Amino acid sequence: MWPTLLTAFALMLLIEGLLPFIAPKAWRETFRRIIELGDGQIRFLGLSSIVVGMILLFILR
Repeated sequence: MWPTLLTAFALMLLIEGLLPFIAPKAWRETFRRIIELGDGQIRFLGLSSIVVGMILLFILR
């Protein structure tokens, strides 16, 4: 189980690092816009991300 979790974490870091490496201005602008969102909107983004991740895990497994 630990190797799978570490592999998933490594892939997450790799994907998360792509945008700031390739397009730092777009990355900065995206975070500026996120900062302007309300708490409820940010929670909705987080919940949406969780749901999409769970659906992908269900499909791939």
